[in-house]
Amino acid sequence: MKTKRSGRLVDMTYYMIQHPHELIPLTYFAERYKSAKSSISEDLGIIKQSLEEQGVGTLITVAGAAGGVKYIPRLSKEEASSFVNELCERFIKPDRLLPGGYLYLTDLLGNPKLVQQIGLMFASIFANRKIDVVMTVATKGIPLAYAVANFLQVPVVIVRRDSKVTEGSTVSINYVTGSSKRIQTMVLARRSLEVGSNVLIIDDFMKAGGTINGMISLLDEFNAKVAGIGVLVESEDIEERLVDEYYSLVRLSDVNVRDKSIEVIPGNYLNHYDQMTIIEGELEDENYPNE
Repeated sequence: MKTKRSGRLVDMTYYMIQHPHELIPLTYFAERYKSAKSSISEDLGIIKQSLEEQGVGTLITVAGAAGGVKYIPRLSKEEASSFVNELCERFIKPDRLLPGGYLYLTDLLGNPKLVQQIGLMFASIFANRKIDVVMTVATKGIPLAYAVANFLQVPVVIVRRDSKVTEGSTVSINYVTGSSKRIQTMVLARRSLEVGSNVLIIDDFMKAGGTINGMISLLDEFNAKVAGIGVLVESEDIEERLVDEYYSLVRLSDVNVRDKSIEVIPGNYLNHYDQMTIIEGELEDENYPNE
C-alpha cells in the first residue's frame, strides 16, 4: 500500500536519524513507500530544509548509480554553547575535587544522556573528516568513544595498558607521560585496526597530552593517520603541550585543593565552530585540514 507524504516524511526522518552517515539509496525509500523517486527527492528536500532550520543536521546527496542520501547530525552553535556552559557548571561543584587534586568524572561519564550529547558534539565538528575508527585508551574514555562512534557509524578501538589473552597478538610501545615524565606502556590488538586507517582519537582528560601522543605513536606502527583529536576536558596550566591540534569542550583553569574550588572555562571547541561550513555534497572544515 502506498504511503502518504506525511507518513513518509516522519518515517524517512526517523530512519535517517537512526542511521547517521550511512549512504541510503533513493531506490530503498522508493521501494519502501512504493513511491516514485521524484516524490522521494521532493520529500528529502523538505526534510533537509527542516533539519537545517532546526539546527540539528543536514542531508547531503551523492549522485550516480551508487549514490544516495546521508544524514549528517549537527548541533546549532547556540545549542553547542549552551551545552558547554552546562558542562562548566557541572565541573565546578566542590565535591568533584578528590584528594591529590584529581577530579571525579564518573557521574558525568556514567550519565547516558550527557555522554550522548558529548558524542554528538564531537561527531558534529568532525563530520567532514574521513574517519574509519574512533580510538580511546581504557577506561574512562570508552563511553565517550562509543557515543562519538555511534553518531559517525564507525567501530571503536580501545588501547590498553596491558595485553588481554582474548585479543590475540598485540603491538606495544613505550611512551613518556607529559607531566610526570614517566615511561609507560600501551598495547593494541593487531586485528583491531586495519593498516592505513584514519583514526579519530577521543579522550576524557588531557594534561600535557602524553597519553594522546602515545596513541599517535602507536598509530605509526599501523601506518594509520590521525583524523582528529577530541577531549572532554583539558588542563590549562601546562608548560609544554605535546599535542597541538585538538578540540576540547572544557578547560580546567585552576584547582585549589585547600579551598576545594575548581575554576573552568569553555574549551576551544566553540572557537572553531563558525569555521565549519556545509557545502553541497560535502562538509568542509577550513581551520583544521586532514592530516
